Amino acid sequence: MSAKPEHYDVIRKPVITEKATLASEANAVVFEVSIDAAKPQIKEAVEALFNVKVKSVNTVVTKGKTKRFRGNLGTRKDVKKAYVTLEEGNSIDVSTGL
Repeated sequence: MSAKPEHYDVIRKPVITEKATLASEANAVVFEVSIDAAKPQIKEAVEALFNVKVKSVNTVVTKGKTKRFRGNLGTRKDVKKAYVTLEEGNSIDVSTGL
């Protein structure tokens, strides 16, 4: 399976937080993905880009916060994250670039 340009549209960037680091101990990697990406699309994109076998994909949509900017109320964008669990023996080093 080769990496198609649309795979880069599905997966935006890896999420590196304390919670994501804890998930990596359970052989999972967290990515910020396109808001309209479906689980099968995410699985296909990760397998194509990183040459790994994906066991499961869980997604969560974080609603954008309401913030003030120059006295006006504004809303940040909603963000969709995918927790991608890998098969045994597969790993992705998110500290290196794509």
